[in-house]
Amino acid sequence: MQVWPGERYPLGATYDGMGTNFAIFSEVAEKIELCLFDEWDTGAERRVELREVDAYVWHAYIPGIEPGQRYGYRVHGPYDPANGVRCNPHKLLLDPYAKAVDGEVSWDPAVYDYELGGDPDRMSQTDSAPFMPKSVVVNPYFDWGNDRPPRIPYHHSVIYEAHVRGLTMRHPGIPEELRGTYAAIASPVMIDYFRQLGVTAIELMPVHEFVHDHRLADLGMRNYWGYNSIGFFAPHHGYSALGRLGQQVQEFRGMVKALHAAGIEVILDVVYNHTAEGNHLGPTLSFKGVDAPSYYRLSEEDRRYFVDYTGTGNSLNVRSPHSLQLIMDSLRYWVT
Repeated sequence: MQVWPGERYPLGATYDGMGTNFAIFSEVAEKIELCLFDEWDTGAERRVELREVDAYVWHAYIPGIEPGQRYGYRVHGPYDPANGVRCNPHKLLLDPYAKAVDGEVSWDPAVYDYELGGDPDRMSQTDSAPFMPKSVVVNPYFDWGNDRPPRIPYHHSVIYEAHVRGLTMRHPGIPEELRGTYAAIASPVMIDYFRQLGVTAIELMPVHEFVHDHRLADLGMRNYWGYNSIGFFAPHHGYSALGRLGQQVQEFRGMVKALHAAGIEVILDVVYNHTAEGNHLGPTLSFKGVDAPSYYRLSEEDRRYFVDYTGTGNSLNVRSPHSLQLIMDSLRYWVT
């Protein structure tokens, strides 16, 4: 496999028609491996060390890597929970800038960076890859045609707040295989419904990729509302009718284009104050293993613990320019 130096920006996986540039920020890492997985989830894994580092961004360009490629990262570095650093190469990590995610977390003890039920400072050496969702390279190209945001003045706006799945899940006028999806919201029957109501904008409850919490899974339940983000760039795969290997991105774009064509704006309810990784005893799915001190507020009294202003176990560290950049990059991405 050819590996070229690539570029440090944009962060994430960026396909250019001939290959894909991979870039990930970590100030604490000593080595980062890009892990490539096949489409059929056989468990086969190819690892590529990212040897180029600029301003704490590790990057490489790989010709021939196309949309639909599933991937993740392994971050090597200090495992020092007492100082808030939790690098563990045994844990496969989602790309913080992943544009799509395939699969769900299987709540095996392997997805925790420590020995679950034992010493929380003792590093787990069990591979988490079989139990982790995978990041996906997406196709950035889409025919937007003459699409323009309607830009309706606020004093003329009628905003309809809705849950993507709940809005159409039992709608008899929508084909059963489309119900509860982005495609269903863009269907003619729903657009006619919005117009009859005089709606000028639809506000969607969280569509960022989110996790069904361990506690809920143990109770046989699901996280319905989605306020448990793990991917700030990826439309939640569970709301896609077309597929999980990047098709959810194109489906989301198609929904926006159809609503705009009908004169209806799209507003997103976003959750940037915390992630689904919980506190210091929570799972290691992405940010915690990439660079916990940069992404999370740590206690000034004891950096082992996360500051919890949100009631979810953690708070994003917006004092860090890299965490702030993540939020701003995410906002720009969704708008454009």
